[in-house]
Amino acid sequence: MAKKTAKKAAKKAPAKKAAKKAAKKAAKKAVAKPAKKAAKKAPAKKSARKPSAGLLKPYTPSAALGEIIGNKAMPRSEVVKKLWVYIKANNLQDKKNRRMINADAKLKPIFSGLNQVSMFEMGKHLSKHLK
Repeated sequence: MAKKTAKKAAKKAPAKKAAKKAAKKAAKKAVAKPAKKAAKKAPAKKSARKPSAGLLKPYTPSAALGEIIGNKAMPRSEVVKKLWVYIKANNLQDKKNRRMINADAKLKPIFSGLNQVSMFEMGKHLSKHLK
């Protein structure tokens, strides 16, 4: 008799698994899914974004800085660009550590008399020479 009950249990096991899977699927379907949100309306087209007036404010360079970039008033971003053109044209970046800038005779007064300045400190030294 023990053999017959074992066989019946073996036959019932796959049926139980299938029933459990079906119950899980039904439960998942029964859980209410949030309705899809309505398509967002495209915002009215805005005019092209205008840069901040503060970023375009012209600064007058000091005499020492004027020798390198010129004496014309220009935004700070242009000053930095022209200074990098000068640095690259004269190979003033340190060969081993490219973040360091070696000062030549024209740059020393701008860099407060230091021989070498980090490119991240450059802005701090420039601000003293822009009015």
